[in-house]
Amino acid sequence: MKIISTNISKIKTILHRGKEIKTGIFKAPTCDEVIIEKMNIIGDEQADRIHHGGEHKAVYAFSFNHYDYWKDILENNSLSSGMFGENFTISDLCEETINIGDQLRVGTALLEVSQPRVPCFKLGIALGNENVLKLFTQHYCTGVYFRVLEPGVAKTGDIVTVERKTTHDISVKKLFQAYFDRKYVGCEQILEQALLLDQLAPEWKEKLRKRLAIKN
Repeated sequence: MKIISTNISKIKTILHRGKEIKTGIFKAPTCDEVIIEKMNIIGDEQADRIHHGGEHKAVYAFSFNHYDYWKDILENNSLSSGMFGENFTISDLCEETINIGDQLRVGTALLEVSQPRVPCFKLGIALGNENVLKLFTQHYCTGVYFRVLEPGVAKTGDIVTVERKTTHDISVKKLFQAYFDRKYVGCEQILEQALLLDQLAPEWKEKLRKRLAIKN
């Protein structure tokens, strides 16, 4: 794996359905080395600190390999790195093989997989397509949120390596699909297993508790 693009943004105010909205989703590539700290990347701003950024969403990465798929689905060949709101566009980042709790070395920083991404309406704004939220959720390849175990620096072109692989098989994609696809085989058992993972973000643990309580 390799960093294809490093993307950050300042908060912007936009007009959406007659209302002013502040957002940091409009990431733009930077050639500069970025500093990765415990809560975020220096110079990258989040307008809604309740739902974005913080310890368990400090860094967001999306696979470069997904872009061709979305160019075709959205009929938009102008899609470029950062347009899904990711800090790092990484080649061969695969949600199907990356597990909750896996530790990746990104530049000099050590990151730990904390949760899948659940898209909000701002993704639809960024991509100019309100249907993308449904399409994104049904595709199950959400990108990866990380917490920062060891702060460091990273830049475009840096190699990304898996330094520690978990022993369980709860991948980012499996967890997301088990939660959103009620027909997914073994979904309840997957959610029960995921709930036991120390590395899973508290936000997702609460989602799973609520879902399992409804089932039981």
